[in-house]
Amino acid sequence: MSDSASHSKELLLAIESSCDETAAAVIDSNRRILSSVISTQHELHERFGGVVPEIASRAHVERILPVIDETLRQAGVTLQQIGAVAVATQPGLVGSLLVGLTAAKTLACVLDVPLLAIDHIAAHLYACRIAAGRDVFPAVGLVVSGGHSNLYDCASPVDFELLGSTIDDAAGEAFDKVAQILGLGYPGGPLIEQAARDGDPAAIPFPRAFLNEDRLEFSFSGLKTAVKYAAHGTPGARALPPELTPRRIADLAASFQTAVVDVLVGKTEQALRQTGRARLLVGGGVAANAVLRGRLEDMATRRRIELHIAARELCTDNAAMGALGWELWERGRFSPLDLDVTPGLVRKRSSASS
Repeated sequence: MSDSASHSKELLLAIESSCDETAAAVIDSNRRILSSVISTQHELHERFGGVVPEIASRAHVERILPVIDETLRQAGVTLQQIGAVAVATQPGLVGSLLVGLTAAKTLACVLDVPLLAIDHIAAHLYACRIAAGRDVFPAVGLVVSGGHSNLYDCASPVDFELLGSTIDDAAGEAFDKVAQILGLGYPGGPLIEQAARDGDPAAIPFPRAFLNEDRLEFSFSGLKTAVKYAAHGTPGARALPPELTPRRIADLAASFQTAVVDVLVGKTEQALRQTGRARLLVGGGVAANAVLRGRLEDMATRRRIELHIAARELCTDNAAMGALGWELWERGRFSPLDLDVTPGLVRKRSSASS
């Protein structure tokens, strides 16, 4: 693809299909979102209590073209006005990622415009740049979602180093599983938050893994198990747990949520101390949680840290955060048409392009 094509048309089409949202967005060079369309699959996965990869992939195949078409329509532009195509290629579900990548490759080839490979995690942090309307790097980055609980040292929008991550369940995954344990439904994050409003956050002293340790890692599997035992009893125990009344559910939800937030805020503060950074970026679905946002704001004020949390509409998976593609476009970091997906998490120092 010719480099001249990349600067003759100043619109970026971004595509996102890493998990269970099929999304596309049109973004101009000022990072202004002209349109953003998301087709969620919650109704397909609800009865399973989590995302089923095969179902997600099939749904992406059915929805990708209508979503792109609607995105262009809402932006009031045609494909001929698109100057580059950005697509999430890592991390995520391999089948889901491949659907988006195939669509992006096809468009880039037919339109003769550059193809830009987006790191989904870096894009979650770039959502903070979109909201700020200015450069927010370097910074420490916290990404908390259904699949990731990661801390990064972000030297720039396209250069970041993993400082630590979860060794088992991600925070969002724990929210989903605990919501199932408490009979609240799916997705768990908003339902736990709603139930917790009527509960006592100090009712049950749930564990806070690694909170007082130096390593920048998370673990939420033991916390999830502790909630299960508190709700339904410990195997082999003679005593039955208290009845699972609405009040008890509220107390369990509030105590669980507080334990998660304590760990996320504590380890983030530790990362800020270790790196010496004075700016913090926060993104991902769990970043929409009001308690977490409030606690991060308190910590930032106390430590005199410049805090940027992604707007709630950009916390969950979306293509608008693919505005990160502009950083690659402006740096000439184009990808070849034989580009492949990278489903797993890149744990070493990385670039935001594949």
